[in-house]
Amino acid sequence: MDAEQRRPRFGKTRTRRWGVRKRATATAVAFVAAALLVGGLILLLLLQRALVASAERLTRLQAEDVVAHIAEQDLEEAANYVRSAARPGQYIQILDPNGAVLAASVPAAATRPITALRPEAKQTLFEHVSVQQSLFDDDLLVAATGVGEDEKVYTVAVGATVTAQAETVATVAWFILGAAPLLLAGVGFGVWILVGRSLRQVEQIRDQVAGINARSLDGRVGVPRTSDEIQALAQTMNMMLDRLEASDREQRRFVSDASHELRSPLATLSAAVEIAAADPSGAMWEETKEVVAGETARMRYLVQDLLTLAKADDQGLRLEAADVDLDDVLNDEVRRLRCTSRHKIEARLEPARITGDVRSLGRAIRNVLDNAERYARARIRIQVRNSPDDVLLTIDDDGPPVPVAERERIFERFVRLDESRSRESGGSGLGLAITSAIVSAHGGRILCTEAPDGGCRFELAFPAQATQVQSAEEALVQPFTPLKAPGKPLRQGGRG
Repeated sequence: MDAEQRRPRFGKTRTRRWGVRKRATATAVAFVAAALLVGGLILLLLLQRALVASAERLTRLQAEDVVAHIAEQDLEEAANYVRSAARPGQYIQILDPNGAVLAASVPAAATRPITALRPEAKQTLFEHVSVQQSLFDDDLLVAATGVGEDEKVYTVAVGATVTAQAETVATVAWFILGAAPLLLAGVGFGVWILVGRSLRQVEQIRDQVAGINARSLDGRVGVPRTSDEIQALAQTMNMMLDRLEASDREQRRFVSDASHELRSPLATLSAAVEIAAADPSGAMWEETKEVVAGETARMRYLVQDLLTLAKADDQGLRLEAADVDLDDVLNDEVRRLRCTSRHKIEARLEPARITGDVRSLGRAIRNVLDNAERYARARIRIQVRNSPDDVLLTIDDDGPPVPVAERERIFERFVRLDESRSRESGGSGLGLAITSAIVSAHGGRILCTEAPDGGCRFELAFPAQATQVQSAEEALVQPFTPLKAPGKPLRQGGRG
């Protein structure tokens, strides 16, 4: 058990010891070393082949010169040419058809042939003669060319030592071996410095982020003007901090508003209970029980709304997707409104079918109708019409329109444009926020605009039939952001 517990610590220590800087340097050095090894071997191989090819060309040319002298003159003149034309490290022989040496460029080559090759006339053959078989203390590259007639073919053999080629290859190899450590050291030093400079900026970003806590979310990371990944990292960190600060600000405001909303009914209930308890006759309870019941219902509705929004934030609204006749949902809500409203209700409903949750859709429409009922002067107009892509629902009232500057704020939680009105007449300020969440979860959009007659209009657009409802995960990403209407600015507004 102890050994198993120690392994992670050892692994962490090792990982910490071999950080990004060391790993990058070691990787670069190892890669360059492998490249030098492979490249050096290829270079030496190509160099050796080039030197051998050059030696073959020189020996062949020399043999062709001797052959030309034999063909144009005679063997005696060719023998004289052989003795005078030999170069250092080169041996020339003229062999008769039996292999005997007729002429040699040096006395040491006159004893026996330097090669056993016997080519035919006008044929050139090459042979590598090792030092054990050679007359001399060097390996030889021999070119043998035949000259004469078929019945009497002489052989011109030209041998060249390969010591110079071997020494050249060895010199280049030693040069590579000597320069490689210096090159690897330079590469390692350069990578160490470059990676260190880059990581220094990352470390600065890390230190700055580490100093940002819940009390100082307004802090930001310095963005270096390097036009590279480090700059992109810093910008991304700042965008993340912006989102965190906005989320923290919204959470704090939400908690403050929720506590403020709950304080009033709780205070009313507490006072009513104390008053009723102080009256032994029970008469005071008869007077206050309706107030207690109303405040209890109000607090219950408020808690339900808060739970709905909390679920939308956490997991997205859970929708039971089914085919829904939107006109039937509107018809039920219109009948309910006509039973309770003192305003004139006009409805023009086209048959329209969408995919969604009928209960959630009914709640969203009810919230908008209640808002219209609250602010209308005399008339509310409801219309449903179909378009090629959407089903559009408009709800107009002849009350004052929402100011343009407030049309994007009206769907925020606990927003009331008339802060002086009582909560009894204005509600909790959560209804339109819930409507926005429901419409967005159905893949729709909601806009607050001005009606053609100067009143207030709410437009709710839903995807037509066969459009898939948003999943809970998609609703979680932007639970309260409606889709943008084509050609119109995004609106999230109502009157609270």
